[in-house]
Amino acid sequence: MGMASAVIAGGGTTGACAAVLLARRGVRVDLVEARPDFGALGTGVLLHGNALRVLRAAGVCDAVLAAGTPFDSLAVLRPDGTVLAEQPDLRSGGPDLPPTCGITRPRLQRILRDAVTAAGVRTHLGRRVRHVEQDGPDAAAATAATAVLEDGERLRADVVIAADGAHSALRHLVDPGAPQPTGWAVWRALVPRPADVTRTCLAYGGAAHIAGYAPMGDDLAYTMFVTDAPRTGEAPHRAEYTDRVLRLAARYGGPVWAEIRRHLAGAEIHHTAFTHYQARRWASGRLALAGDAAHCMPPTLAQGAAMCLEDAQVLADVLTSGEHDVNGALAAYAERRRPRVRLVADTSMLLGELLATGRHREGPALIHRTLTALGAHP
Repeated sequence: MGMASAVIAGGGTTGACAAVLLARRGVRVDLVEARPDFGALGTGVLLHGNALRVLRAAGVCDAVLAAGTPFDSLAVLRPDGTVLAEQPDLRSGGPDLPPTCGITRPRLQRILRDAVTAAGVRTHLGRRVRHVEQDGPDAAAATAATAVLEDGERLRADVVIAADGAHSALRHLVDPGAPQPTGWAVWRALVPRPADVTRTCLAYGGAAHIAGYAPMGDDLAYTMFVTDAPRTGEAPHRAEYTDRVLRLAARYGGPVWAEIRRHLAGAEIHHTAFTHYQARRWASGRLALAGDAAHCMPPTLAQGAAMCLEDAQVLADVLTSGEHDVNGALAAYAERRRPRVRLVADTSMLLGELLATGRHREGPALIHRTLTALGAHP
């Protein structure tokens, strides 16, 4: 029996993109999103070419490039602000796409939200999937699945996709694992964009393992500081955020950092402890994990969003290709995604360890090898 309907839990980057890709191929999609405004929290995201390739398939790449800042190189700085090295970004999405685009998460989410609406997806905002029931004697022989919402409404479909993030409420139905702390965290903020911020610039060492900034559109820049964090998960008090970031920023020199510092006192500061997780099982019967529900990793390779978007595309491809029944398609999805995600997640963790131990010079070759491998279609 062919694929006709899907329920997606989670309307973030993964869920929204999967909804658009499936709906554009004739699948009836119900998208359940906990946030009532379908918005997104957070600061900015760097989208490499392999992420842009998926967004092009979803019909939104041009809008993303217009709302963000495409660029094609990276600069490595000394903590005093002088340029130590410059290197071109690899075109992991192919020669006809920019190597990288910086965009704020709220802008990316608005573009995906509009695409969800245009694709005719039925949205259920301010609601959550509480449980998933499988039709059939057991998950392996399931013929459909029902998403049970918190208010008792039941949405039956050929497949349910859990794209409800790193703290997924549905993951345990597929895989018993959970994200684990890495011992690193990031301080992030959006500030008015200095004129000289035209690409990613990173300083390794100094007050933070990494300090950097990147353009996120004509008007905004993203700045971040990667530091150690207790593995207990204990977070700094919110009242300390601005002072902590200003003290970190004061250790970096040059005119761009000086301009960024002028804006940090009034900026909204975000603090995120990095975690890592790779699901051993990606699907059970008619329920599949996708995005951060299936894997999360420190953003040292800036590939977290790309892996989520690739999940969405591969799911849409295998479910609508006609080569498999739904159960077979979900098995094919797991087989295709597992090794590629493992490569990126393991590399991201290794990069973090290199930075934390001062072995910065080993990073560029590792990044080059990994991004080159990602040039192949997922």
